[in-house]
Amino acid sequence: MTEEQLNAEIRESNLTYLMLAQSLIRRDKADAQFRLGLSEESANLLAMMSPAQISKIASSPMLLCRFRMDDEVVWSLLTNHNTSKVDNPATTRLHASILMAGRHAEATGA
Repeated sequence: MTEEQLNAEIRESNLTYLMLAQSLIRRDKADAQFRLGLSEESANLLAMMSPAQISKIASSPMLLCRFRMDDEVVWSLLTNHNTSKVDNPATTRLHASILMAGRHAEATGA
């Protein structure tokens, strides 16, 4: 993959992410903040952006979204690698959601 192709993929991913984020925020801001790991200030800014502003920000060569699961416990729960401890996949997803909600609350000061 060339640098130009990589930048085009990043732009497309950014645009998709920003459009999805804005749509989620406009539908249910609190839920969007949780799902996306956004502060209230960021959510408010995204909600007010025009299509031109979103397009301009999306054209950055830096990927705007990031993985929030940065530890082995959450990854293990989400991928069901520890199924020997818990047999119910719904329980493991719930546990991962609870862990991520706690981390979101810590990060946003909620």
